[in-house]
Amino acid sequence: MRKNIKLAAGIAATAALALGLSACGTSSDPSSSKDKAGAADKPLVVAASPTPHADILNYVKDNLAEKAGLKLEVKEFTDYVLPNTATESGQVDANFFQHKPYLDDFNKKNNTHIVPVVNVHLEPLGLYSKNIKSVKDIKAGQTIAVPNDTTNGGRALQLLAENGLITVKPGVGTNAKISDITDKKGLEFKELEAATVPRALNDVDAAVINGNYAIEAKLSPAKDAIALEKADGNPYANFLAVKAGNEKDARVQKLAELLNSPEVKKYIEETYKGSVIPAFGAAQ
Repeated sequence: MRKNIKLAAGIAATAALALGLSACGTSSDPSSSKDKAGAADKPLVVAASPTPHADILNYVKDNLAEKAGLKLEVKEFTDYVLPNTATESGQVDANFFQHKPYLDDFNKKNNTHIVPVVNVHLEPLGLYSKNIKSVKDIKAGQTIAVPNDTTNGGRALQLLAENGLITVKPGVGTNAKISDITDKKGLEFKELEAATVPRALNDVDAAVINGNYAIEAKLSPAKDAIALEKADGNPYANFLAVKAGNEKDARVQKLAELLNSPEVKKYIEETYKGSVIPAFGAAQ
């Protein structure tokens, strides 16, 4: 009787194990790789700032993607936080809106795992004013608006320092904060979210504005800025980014190749006329 009980228990255990493997899907179960294989047929969803990022992606979508066998969906975001959090959570597959110093700072502060895939363009940061025509006309007592996020704020202060408007602590570079200013030369500073800085132009004497937000505000960095970042050696190229581990997704690789194509380079040069600069090929 005891032997029969052990035999019955062994059969039941074997059946349970088989059922469990069937439910989970084994390596020989076609359904286990179905989602991974099927991903190649799904649209690649990319979060992007409206201008120029979404514009560039939509150019690719309308003119290059179909021939390359890529289904592309573009979702526009107007801030600098949600594209990364949506990429981290898997709500979108990739994003296109940021540069490396910003991403490094974001990953560190938010414990996210976003990585660059390929550089696409540079948007020179510029100093703008409604009434002032030259940097030399900026005087003590006037107010300058700057972005309040860590990397773009430091980048803005560096631009002001390079143009003699302030002095900052040696070695801080683009990590500079307002507290690192050693000589404000009588100027006042108003820190604002980067997206809102253009709207403050009527309320301040001058403002340091990110290239994409300047373009959205109908400002031409190449023509309207009274001071503009130099392109040579600039670390602020904007790139396509994904969550770590997704870099080899075939759809991501296709988009990366298209974003660095001669067609996109020509589109950027002809559309933005120096306000946005290709960060690949001969323009690097």
